[in-house]
Amino acid sequence: MSSRDRLSVPTLGYGAANLGNLFRALTDDQAWAVLDAAWESGIRFFDTAPHYGLGLSERRLGAFLQTKPREEYVLSTKVGRLLRPNPDHDGGLDTANDFHVPDDLRRVWDFSAGGIRASLAESRERLGIERIDLLYLHDPERHDLDLALAEALPALEQLRADGEVAAIGIGSMVSDALAAAVRAADLDLIMVAGRYTLLEQPAAAEVLPACREKGTGIVAASVFNSGLLASNEPRRDGRYEYGQLPDELWDRLVRIARVCAEHDVPLPAAALQFPLQSDVVRSVVVGGSRPEQLRQNAEWASATVPAELWDALAAEGLIPA
Repeated sequence: MSSRDRLSVPTLGYGAANLGNLFRALTDDQAWAVLDAAWESGIRFFDTAPHYGLGLSERRLGAFLQTKPREEYVLSTKVGRLLRPNPDHDGGLDTANDFHVPDDLRRVWDFSAGGIRASLAESRERLGIERIDLLYLHDPERHDLDLALAEALPALEQLRADGEVAAIGIGSMVSDALAAAVRAADLDLIMVAGRYTLLEQPAAAEVLPACREKGTGIVAASVFNSGLLASNEPRRDGRYEYGQLPDELWDRLVRIARVCAEHDVPLPAAALQFPLQSDVVRSVVVGGSRPEQLRQNAEWASATVPAELWDALAAEGLIPA
């Protein structure tokens, strides 16, 4: 059975890291307004994780979705990190992980079957929603990829077999980890974060072929490359993941922006729609901390992008032919 048979996901989703106060604090009312804008814009796929704001993202998202008919949306969250009391909490914030929330909890890696089940149960409690459609193993390479392949992925397969979730996968920014997981288990969907974008496509070498071979779908995340592709005129001082933008990527970005301008296509619209040109990409999940960002993302997702743009980008070696 393929991922298409087990779970159908909308082509545009909202990644709820910002609801966990990523980079800046939101009030509950501001978070609700963001989700309201997403819903009103037609978004029906929502992704969260315990990691996002030490559970705050799950609680806020769950509170909102409890007001919506359960059959009208798809919900995903993640396992691998359990949240436990932080004995060293002294009133500080979790800014070491970029979340502006009290660090009264800490993340504890647990890839055991018991840990995976506990994580799912605790996410259900925080969300206030029993049915979670899609469950990812989150960033396994940051802890122990071999252990993930040997224990965590079989535990996820068992959860699916038991009917606890409809679909399973992993989420990662590392192409090698993604490809290894696809080959090691029967995964439905994987979240590829920042590794198959208009700016760079390292996942094209191994991850996409492995998914094609195994019938595994892809959810593309971080498609704006830390915001570099989120405006028509890129900035040289823009943040790139955890540091400065390398000269080689800046030159590539300038060339991509030029080709988009020549075809009268907004750069962010091209960035959002590029991953969906692949036969194995099912959905693009984007974040946002302001209602207008969600409305704009929905407009870009539905904008007309001529096939000639992709042909021109491929002709210049900027995307795979």
